[in-house]
Amino acid sequence: MGGLKTFLAGVLMCGSIAASTTQAQTASPDQQLKFFANCAGRLSAQMEFQWMFDGDASEITKRQRGAVIDILDAIIPPGRGPEVLNWRIEAKHAHAVLLNRSTFGQDDRHARIAGKMAMRSINECRSLLTS
Repeated sequence: MGGLKTFLAGVLMCGSIAASTTQAQTASPDQQLKFFANCAGRLSAQMEFQWMFDGDASEITKRQRGAVIDILDAIIPPGRGPEVLNWRIEAKHAHAVLLNRSTFGQDDRHARIAGKMAMRSINECRSLLTS
């Protein structure tokens, strides 16, 4: 049951982040800060996962992660660094859970769902870099 709880926590976290992405233009500064922190964490997990399977893709993700971190560094208010780092770590963990579940999960349905959630959340982060 513990694995299912972890999986669902990741899904819920990604779902709540997805909702904030669609409102990126009208988001408050705090929501924008959290969005970019979450993207930095997700891109970190994506890059590390790609190291195992797709080195070339990891280089692209590394550049995207760097761009997000540059944005994040520019908007972090004084004194909020520890909180932002915590958001990054939580998002990295949640995204890693989805990636692991999608690749190594025993339940095909959960693996498919996890893969779709991981791809959707990464694409949301990447879409802001290309638009």
